Amino acid sequence: MKIKIENKSILDVKADAIVVNLFEGVRHPSGVTGIVDKTYEDVISNFVIKQENFEGKYGEIYMLPLVKENKKIFVVGLGKQENFDLIKIRNLNAKLIRKINACKNIKKVVSILHGAGIMGLCPFACAQMITEGVISGLYDFDKYKSDKKEVNIKEFIIAELDESKFKKAKKGLEQGLIIAQSVNDARDLINESSQYLYPETLADYAVKNSGVKTTVYNKTQIKKMGMNAFLAVGQGSVHEPKLIHMEYIPERKAKRKIAIVGKGITFDSGGLDLKPPSSMLTMRDDMSGAAAVITTMKAISQLKPDVEVHAIVAACENMPSGSSYKPGDVIIAKTGRTIEIDNTDAEGRVTLADALAYAEELGVDEIIDIATLTGACMVALGTVASGIMGNDDNRIKEFIETAKQAGEKFWQLPMDEEYGDSLKSDIADTKNTGGRMGGASTAGIFLSKFVKKTPWIHIDIAGTAFVDKANAEGIKNATGVGVKSLIKYIAG
Repeated sequence: MKIKIENKSILDVKADAIVVNLFEGVRHPSGVTGIVDKTYEDVISNFVIKQENFEGKYGEIYMLPLVKENKKIFVVGLGKQENFDLIKIRNLNAKLIRKINACKNIKKVVSILHGAGIMGLCPFACAQMITEGVISGLYDFDKYKSDKKEVNIKEFIIAELDESKFKKAKKGLEQGLIIAQSVNDARDLINESSQYLYPETLADYAVKNSGVKTTVYNKTQIKKMGMNAFLAVGQGSVHEPKLIHMEYIPERKAKRKIAIVGKGITFDSGGLDLKPPSSMLTMRDDMSGAAAVITTMKAISQLKPDVEVHAIVAACENMPSGSSYKPGDVIIAKTGRTIEIDNTDAEGRVTLADALAYAEELGVDEIIDIATLTGACMVALGTVASGIMGNDDNRIKEFIETAKQAGEKFWQLPMDEEYGDSLKSDIADTKNTGGRMGGASTAGIFLSKFVKKTPWIHIDIAGTAFVDKANAEGIKNATGVGVKSLIKYIAG
């Protein structure tokens, strides 16, 4: 499906469906909706509102057939004006496009630029949100299904007659396309079966699709770097670990230098501390952090911010075998710090320990890691918000506020020193886990020991990366969480 914007009145665009909107409680449409209403003999005000009692509640959609014109008008409810925002635009369009696509005879749709009229929202942002919503709403991972979901709509057009708004909206649409495709790419990676996506194939994907210079290090090279913690986790698998380093260098002088580190466990069985069978069913999602940073780099390569960005993924499988690392093992990490393995299912933090150390050696101004790290974070925050913590409160607050603009929720968790008491070991510098209580914060404390002085943010997406019920965008299973926020934080 093609998405574009035209500098025309909505009535001058030939289409099978027209999309207009109404705020809750409006009885007499104005603006573009009012123009459409008058053109079609007050059919919205006299029929949809008065006879059909359309109230304009948020998410309410009314389909009105125009038999003579052989087209349909879709009236969408924006809810109460005081509660309306940009994120609602995206989620509403995701819902709308699925409803329109179900009408198999609609090939071309023209829509109002939601939010840019009476609300006075930025046309750039409005067009971006519409675009993200439309693309997200049509997402479906049907690669292995015989019955594929068909996209009946061939063209989706945003109509904006005001030339100044049109120019801004056009750029917003272009950015929306980049972001939405990156998010969908992340979803594809996470939804992919670990039968086909393992360290080698993930690395190959990054080389071919990240859009930036990508270096992949093999087991021998990783060993020479002293990344024994990372190697230990992967030593039980037949698939060799891969260290993936993607780098974007701007054409102009970089304003700052950032490293983003994604957890890349392509399948997590728990190792010798084996997970229950039901807990393993979705463990292909344990590389959601890796998917987020790889696809973020693709967007960065297209948006071209004046920021130097390095993306690091320590990719491996955590599998049980005769060569697996064991409870009680003592491992020397890249920093020289020793780790007693208390539980082989707390493997993500062990790989991240070396990945963070590698990132810090790059001399970056800040490090952000993103990982499906702890069940404790899932218990604490559910599927609504991701956990966030680190060693720089100001940067954490900035990231949370930036993420809100991107439509993602993060909640800061504590990292008081007392959480680290349970990590004390009798035979090593630290244990890799400290029990169930305060597990998300304990994991954060563990990771902090491997970042010496660089400002660092840790994001735990264990509860938000993979959901069993459709979220606000109508997405089930892999959500691609973190991609929008990382792009917004880095590129603006």
